[in-house]
Amino acid sequence: QRSLIRGHGLRPHPHRSLSHREYISILSRYFKVETIGDAYMVASGLPIRNGAQHVEEIATMSLHFLSATIHFQIGHMPEEKLRLRIGLHTGPVVAGVVGITMPRYCLFGDTVNVASRMESSSLPLRIHVSESTAATLLTLGGYDLQKRGTIPVKGKGELTTFWLKGKEGFPIPLPKFTEEEVKVPEIL
Repeated sequence: QRSLIRGHGLRPHPHRSLSHREYISILSRYFKVETIGDAYMVASGLPIRNGAQHVEEIATMSLHFLSATIHFQIGHMPEEKLRLRIGLHTGPVVAGVVGITMPRYCLFGDTVNVASRMESSSLPLRIHVSESTAATLLTLGGYDLQKRGTIPVKGKGELTTFWLKGKEGFPIPLPKFTEEEVKVPEIL
């Protein structure tokens, strides 16, 4: 039996990993999910806006996913560790249903592109966040952020970005965050 309750972790059966289809099924009940190649795009606050709650939901979900990588086993490569990269960005999107034969609810806009760039310029086992996401998380309080610095982002120029390292009271262990992997060790 699996359940996902807002603010609580996903607890699969201890002897079995969730499949790609099961993750999509669970997530799609709570967030807008789209698969792009080997990446998931997840959004909150759609189609009904939820204020700043969307940032907290996605940040907490991302921390849960990172935590799950600690014990996650790749079925056909049990000696390899899953090296998940996560990128977050906050901003407006345009949403609409596209298609006639197989209609899909799609998201468009600069926010989608920047979120994708946050993921692609992230490091394995890290949550890379934009300045707008970091500002919202700092306003909400309780999040452990570290400034990564200014990095070149395709199509955007130089952007100041941050690592989301944890959350106050987050009870589940996270992968170790080694300072050698971080170019700018400024802590917020």
